[in-house]
Amino acid sequence: MRPTSMNRLVLAAALLAIVPAVARAQASAPPNTANSFRDTSMIKPPVGAKVAIYEFEDLECPACSHAFPLVHSAIERYKIPLVRHDFPLKMHIWSFDAAVTARYIQDKISPQAAEEFRRAVFASQTSIASKDDLQAFTQRYFQSHGRTMPFVMDPAGLFTQEVKSDYTLGERIGLTQTPTIFVVTNKGWTQVTDINYLYQTIDTAIASTSTPATTTHAKR
Repeated sequence: MRPTSMNRLVLAAALLAIVPAVARAQASAPPNTANSFRDTSMIKPPVGAKVAIYEFEDLECPACSHAFPLVHSAIERYKIPLVRHDFPLKMHIWSFDAAVTARYIQDKISPQAAEEFRRAVFASQTSIASKDDLQAFTQRYFQSHGRTMPFVMDPAGLFTQEVKSDYTLGERIGLTQTPTIFVVTNKGWTQVTDINYLYQTIDTAIASTSTPATTTHAKR
């Protein structure tokens, strides 16, 4: 075999050895995005909390359905608050109505019952294709929990306005997708664009609360 052929084989083998290592390095690093926001001044933890999760959610969004249990596992594990806002995307048929129902349940029954309703909607998301499907699902949900579904969910428009206010807030920030999740401290925020990095981002945020204050606006 000529020396040039041998050199090519050695080079090819070296490249094959390098590629998996590069892939592993990329997989271990949080992804970066080019998202830009107009106004994030309101993205802060509640009073008294050092770290919190700040989330904009759409009940018709498959990615939100995937993120829901992970977000709630995180707040249980780290004992941190969740500041959630509804952001029903206009392209979705029934998400706004579902959000209004969740607000009704939160106000008239309990916050825990509202969380259970949201979880149930996400679990049945693929079988709800229209407002009629949502109506039937909601009726069954109330019945299965021993309650009577109101004939008119929001006669005064209170809960509708709450959802609209959340949407307006999202527009002010400059949201373009759901879920939009931030891990926030009094020093700044980090956007979590890959839910698999949520715990890692929270760990970093908790560690940062014991260091001198510097404002950070990172994206992951």
